[in-house]
Amino acid sequence: MRFAIPCAKNSPFEVVGLGLNAVDDLCVVPHFPEFNTKVKMISLERQGGGQVATAMVALARWGLRVRYIGKVGGDELGRFSLESIASQGVDVSCVTVEPGARNQYAFILIDARNGERTIIWDRDPRLMYKPGELSREAVCSGRVLHLDGHDVGATLQALSWAREEGIPSVIDLDKVEEGTEEMVREVDYLISSSRFPCRLTGISDPERALMALGRMTPGFVAMTLGADGCLALTPDGPLHCPGFQVRAVDTTGAGDVFHAGFIFGLLQGWELLRILEFANCVAAMKCTRLGGRPGIPLLSQALDFLRERLPHWRSPRDTVVI
Repeated sequence: MRFAIPCAKNSPFEVVGLGLNAVDDLCVVPHFPEFNTKVKMISLERQGGGQVATAMVALARWGLRVRYIGKVGGDELGRFSLESIASQGVDVSCVTVEPGARNQYAFILIDARNGERTIIWDRDPRLMYKPGELSREAVCSGRVLHLDGHDVGATLQALSWAREEGIPSVIDLDKVEEGTEEMVREVDYLISSSRFPCRLTGISDPERALMALGRMTPGFVAMTLGADGCLALTPDGPLHCPGFQVRAVDTTGAGDVFHAGFIFGLLQGWELLRILEFANCVAAMKCTRLGGRPGIPLLSQALDFLRERLPHWRSPRDTVVI
């Protein structure tokens, strides 16, 4: 099963991302504290984060031309977030600075024993993107559009424009709210967390829920499974692509980087299994470092990892084109 992305030679960017950015304070603890107890932190570090923003940083690191569309607060955190994106080579000319608003912020507790994390977050409502604030030219300036669905109205507008322009869309969904089902129907590639299909369908078994989700949309559907890899629906039935064993330091941002890997594979025109293997690889490698972005591997590092772990990646049958 091979995917082909239209080759729009005149597109100024390979990927345009519309969605969240954030500032993450990452607090590593020896274990999660029980209620009404204390625990001494091991370390505390500030980094840029956010689903779409982190995916754009990853794609830029792999040599693609990418644009990020979003809002940042008119505060110190907003300036930090914007610089953390721009410094990685991502185009931020369409980012809006919202005066008086606080930038999205997350305090993340990370268990040093296994890298699992709990996120405590806050988002100023003034950071919400409204459909009337979007530029069609900016949204449609890439070969692929990536979204996270947090601003439902703007997401639906962007999906509509992308469909009219023949631009494939990818979405990273985790929460269910009014408008979610419409986004599911409109997007071309839906890759969610394992929790999302259960939340949307009311089915407790994730695989059965994913299959029910697949019946709601004509597009491609898959879900990430953490260390177990991912599960995708194909015309021949469910396809499980196992994850890679690594020493996990922090799982923050793994899903964001998985989506970036999936988009990269789409643009390469790889077959589905190869796309999923690459996405699993870069997500796993990310988990070996603290935070959502420092662990994003270079493209050469990811390819070396795959060639070492999977013999069929040593074949030159699928070259990487930047």
